[in-house]
Amino acid sequence: MRDDIVALLAPRLAHFAGVARTEHVTRAAQELRVPQSTLSRAMVRLEQDLGVDLFARRGRTLSLTPAGRTFLTSVERALGEIERAAEEVRADADPATGKVAFGFLHTMGAGTVPGLLHAFRADHPRVRFSLVQNYGEAMLEGLRAGELDLCLTSPVPDAPDLVARRLDEQKLRLVVPADHRLAARRRVRLAEAAEDMFVTLEAGYGLRRITDDLCKEAGFRPRVAFEGEEAETLRGLVAAGLGVALLPPPAVPRPGVVELTVTAPRAVREIGVAWLDGHPDTPPVAEFKKFLLSRRGNLLA
Repeated sequence: MRDDIVALLAPRLAHFAGVARTEHVTRAAQELRVPQSTLSRAMVRLEQDLGVDLFARRGRTLSLTPAGRTFLTSVERALGEIERAAEEVRADADPATGKVAFGFLHTMGAGTVPGLLHAFRADHPRVRFSLVQNYGEAMLEGLRAGELDLCLTSPVPDAPDLVARRLDEQKLRLVVPADHRLAARRRVRLAEAAEDMFVTLEAGYGLRRITDDLCKEAGFRPRVAFEGEEAETLRGLVAAGLGVALLPPPAVPRPGVVELTVTAPRAVREIGVAWLDGHPDTPPVAEFKKFLLSRRGNLLA
């Protein structure tokens, strides 16, 4: 019933507000640029649909009834909200000052993303950003829900409803405590950590999936002591001697750990940009997408 009454009333609300402001059908018709007869019939149908008299009529002059004044207050509030919503979406789409909803991995928040935004805003200084840090699957759901325009994620997704482009790859290191038996080394094979306890991200995170796959390729299944949600927390656990971890390089070196190059298997993760297939871009989103694609092979520099 609610949907039915909204469908009946919505197209007539602006007409009702125009007539209520002027309290004169002819003047309202001129202001609204609709035929007077059309406007008169619309007001009659509106009252019939509501089952309430909104106007007291004296020829072509009208005056609002008490019910009409109550209705007008709510109608003006609703029309004001519609106007504000229209202004907001127009502002978000403005080529110079519009907004980009951009998601990225936690591990890219300290250095990579601030550097990208700084470089982009050199030519687009007034574009605004809504920034969301999350793990990969959550960001893909954000794209599907219309909450994000673009996201940087890993692994690069392969889904029929998404478009994804590989931009770069990032080396992963074996992070060990400073007093670990391998800490004096610079390079290791991942198989040399097969007997260690691992600290990892939780299941469902892209880096966790990559860690499991690399360990499998090295011939073992990692024994997980702790699971977390953020790479720097894992580094803290490693520094406390609670395990080892496969992680991307930190933005700032952390005391208490040693970061070792993994020689085998090849320990990298691909970084890509993704967006919803068929989703129209506003001008600022299109410009930022073009900028990200132009950084292919140089995203992490």
